[in-house]
Amino acid sequence: MLAGMLQQPDSTTDVINRRSYAILLMLLGSVAISFGGLVQRHIEIANPWQINVYRSLGMLVAIAVILALQNRQHFSSRFRDVGRIGIFASALLALAGICFIQALAHTTIANALFILGAIPFFTALLARLILGERLRRATLITMVFAASGLGLMVIKGVSVGSGFGNMMALVTAVAFAGYAVIVRYKRRVEMLPVLVISSAIILLISYAVTGNNLDIPLNDILLSVFWGACLSGFVNWTFIIASRYLAAAEVTLIMLLEFALGPIWVWWFIDEVPSRWTLIGGSIIILAVAARAILEMLNQSRPQQTPSQPL
Repeated sequence: MLAGMLQQPDSTTDVINRRSYAILLMLLGSVAISFGGLVQRHIEIANPWQINVYRSLGMLVAIAVILALQNRQHFSSRFRDVGRIGIFASALLALAGICFIQALAHTTIANALFILGAIPFFTALLARLILGERLRRATLITMVFAASGLGLMVIKGVSVGSGFGNMMALVTAVAFAGYAVIVRYKRRVEMLPVLVISSAIILLISYAVTGNNLDIPLNDILLSVFWGACLSGFVNWTFIIASRYLAAAEVTLIMLLEFALGPIWVWWFIDEVPSRWTLIGGSIIILAVAARAILEMLNQSRPQQTPSQPL
């Protein structure tokens, strides 16, 4: 229903309303994907590459079904519509997903989170250079508070770590930022095919790395498919929808909720107690993003001077 409300705005006020709905949609998606860590904790045997096979398969099928239902007679043409830049976006998203696994395997979680937390800033820089997008003052203030919260979350765990792992985290951040900017640039084109293509790329690469060794417990398979189809699929779908009305950096900023909420779920459900700094930093991120969302909602009732205000 929310996605349907984000179609073809008729006026400046309509655009403002759809910005608010886009923020709400991204909030829901970020909350959903934050359960990914909890799902991972319940996977028993599967290694990251095996998880990626079933996870990407789940996401591929889920997005393909959505795309087919929305474009029954134009399914194949939607893939042609994304063009070469859409293929490039698919490659960037696949690169981000693969490098993220390597980062987690070769450096500390704190190092990885700290570097990945820079995604909104990389996105803002690329969007400014490529798209000329300027950020609202409220968004900039939110980014500062969110960055301070993320810093508190990882301050006790940051270490020199593995140079390779840290590099993989950096590649993940830059690749995803590039993907976000392309999706924003192509916001008038249906970009769901990008998710199908990127999932196929990850699936093929992960399958090759596993050497056809996919014999894992049914529990692991089901959790991995659920992770891909329901959690990753949902947040990536909301990302593309929200990118039509939010600046690229705004969308990635809201996604920081994943880092803030993830430790809370494993604490509540499996008693994995986070550090005090993790709770404090996560609370700052949650409050900063929530305050930004509330301000945007309240802004619906305020008349705007022109439709070309900075994003």
